[in-house]
Amino acid sequence: MSVLQTLEDRSNKSCELCTSKEQLKQYTLPPSLNENVDNSVLVCNTCFEQIEGQVDMDVNHWRCLNDSMWNEHVAVQILSWRMLQRLRGEGWPKDLIDMMYLDDEAMALARATGEHEDESAKIIHRDVNGVVLETGDSVVLVKDLKVKGSSMVAKQGTAVRNIRLDHENAEYIEGKVGSQQIVIITKYVKKL
Repeated sequence: MSVLQTLEDRSNKSCELCTSKEQLKQYTLPPSLNENVDNSVLVCNTCFEQIEGQVDMDVNHWRCLNDSMWNEHVAVQILSWRMLQRLRGEGWPKDLIDMMYLDDEAMALARATGEHEDESAKIIHRDVNGVVLETGDSVVLVKDLKVKGSSMVAKQGTAVRNIRLDHENAEYIEGKVGSQQIVIITKYVKKL
């Protein structure tokens, strides 16, 4: 059974956040690199577009988090916590955040994307052109780079897929070049 089918079964074919039954899709929680039931949520297109920042947040739509934050599935709880963090400036989400409980492992996953940090404190990774980089993006090297500790040279134009961000330094990302996992400085990459 596919991940999507399992999510549809567990949610009775409704959005696990707002309970809509229309235009449902699987959403894998970042920074997860692989899809599975434990890190995915079934969401409607309305929720998806707002989660991804494709449209402006409709604050009243997210009142549904009052129910979804108590969902038995940890992935739904984590996504609810992240959305409440985004909305915390509205007032009412602060009370819900205070009521929520996530165990240490779930809280670490929830905080992985930095939703709980103030915008001024967030580390933002930008490529050579100033474009914001996200976990899972693909980039291309803009110059030849000698890989420290090896005789390998990563050539200009090499594509690096499925990057990971260093959450402590805005200048570093990680990715595979050939078969080797390396750290790359963001000023030497361009987002594809």
